[in-house]
Amino acid sequence: MKTYQLNAEARTDLGKKAAKALRKENKIPAVLNGGKLVELDKDGNYNGKLLAGEKVVPIGRDGKGIITTDLVVKFADVRKLIYSTDVCVIDLTFDGQTRKAVLKDLQFHPVSDAVLHMDFMEVYDDKPVVVEIPVHLEGHAVGVKSGGKLYLSMKKVKVKGLYKDIPETIILNVDNLEIGKNIKVGDCKFDNIELVNAKELVIAGVRTTRAAANAAATEEGEGEAEAAAPEGEAAAE
Repeated sequence: MKTYQLNAEARTDLGKKAAKALRKENKIPAVLNGGKLVELDKDGNYNGKLLAGEKVVPIGRDGKGIITTDLVVKFADVRKLIYSTDVCVIDLTFDGQTRKAVLKDLQFHPVSDAVLHMDFMEVYDDKPVVVEIPVHLEGHAVGVKSGGKLYLSMKKVKVKGLYKDIPETIILNVDNLEIGKNIKVGDCKFDNIELVNAKELVIAGVRTTRAAANAAATEEGEGEAEAAAPEGEAAAE
């Protein structure tokens, strides 16, 4: 994956009013998830030291929690990240430290489409992460040459693996796809990564067209006529 450099600031003033004020300044509230796993006391509290913007979110009922960090980023700094089709690992720098992360979610205003919030997920060299990456089809399907139409049902797929092993795109070769055939998630195998969508989901395929169906019917009718011709000639004799 490509690397994207992004500067952020810790956010300590939380709430709707504070978030609204940030957006007026063309800044976006954000959160960095997937931080360090910590132990909680019997009351569910964390007694360690937290840096600016950090908080502990309890997970499950086993007395553990995850440190998350509330941040704020400038829209101008994330514009290319938001509207790019590239999947990037982000060098997220704040408070004199840099964490590696991926963009997990975006929240948009339902009317204006303005970005309301961003969710980042911290990634590590030794822990797999799940991200969505685009699918690219290459080759010339034999089914298309026969009059069929190539289609792409899933423009993106969920991929699990170490971030350094995850490609920018999933490339699928369609040369051998005949009319009526498809490629499902379960058909795809890659080194060091796996697709985690439901295995029966169809990613791409070749469907028949009206022209292809008519051509097939014409060929079938001609074949039957040719097969029946010798019997007719024998009867006439």
